[in-house]
Amino acid sequence: MRPLALALCLLPGLASAEPRLVVMSAFAPEWVALQEGLTDAETETVNGNSFVTGTLEGQPVVLALSGISMVNAAMTTQMLLDRYEVEAIVFSGIAGGVDPDLSIGDVVVADRWGQYLDVIMARETADGFAIPPWMSTDFPPFGMMHVRNQTVQSARAAEPETKFWFETDPGLLALAETVAAELDLPACAEDGTCLSEPPRVVVGGSGVSGAAFVDNADLREWAFDTFDARVLDMESAAVAHVAYANEVPFIAFRSLSDLAGGGDEANEMGTFMGIAAGNAATVVRAFLGAYAAE
Repeated sequence: MRPLALALCLLPGLASAEPRLVVMSAFAPEWVALQEGLTDAETETVNGNSFVTGTLEGQPVVLALSGISMVNAAMTTQMLLDRYEVEAIVFSGIAGGVDPDLSIGDVVVADRWGQYLDVIMARETADGFAIPPWMSTDFPPFGMMHVRNQTVQSARAAEPETKFWFETDPGLLALAETVAAELDLPACAEDGTCLSEPPRVVVGGSGVSGAAFVDNADLREWAFDTFDARVLDMESAAVAHVAYANEVPFIAFRSLSDLAGGGDEANEMGTFMGIAAGNAATVVRAFLGAYAAE
């Protein structure tokens, strides 16, 4: 055994010294879609969380449910980083569509993620909503909500950094672009549910995350106009933040299950969640295969 591998095995709490990709989903339907084709599966339970190691499309992985929302996602990500030798983190799941040029079922691979609902709730004055004079924001508000930047403490810098955007790893993004050019996604699910438009894989653009399920056309429009967001969800930016602090590459594949309040009828997630989760998982499995072949 190499000295580095031996040292990793001896680290307290470290489950395995074998380098793996962490592949995360937020909740069960996404998790089930991802496990198809997993071989040599072994499950470990840590503080109530099930982590499944194995091989998917030729790539050693550990599959995990992050749990829904920002705190769960951040907590689970750090737990995985502390326990496994992680080469990179891949997130697979559904999301709300923000860019009006996209359709339900499309898979978005954003090149950066921001936490758009970490906000200052401003005081209402005669001149409108005003934040305290010692605070600042880089973005136009949504009513009383003024977006804050994040403060990141890590080994990257001697002093805490202030930033909003957390970048997707450029190498992983380039690989995703190659995979996207070669992939056709199904327009119908096994239950007969079909999309009105053939789904696409769209690489690039911004994604935003926050601790709220969004079904509001005005907020959707603000997110698009303010952040040039293509997609919004409840986990990806939190995972990107933790990955950045730990200097681990990150990428997220998010398939649109609904339009975040932009549709003419009721929210579409209940109808299209299955096909969206399946599309994200399909792209991720193709990505893993390409990664393993490099």
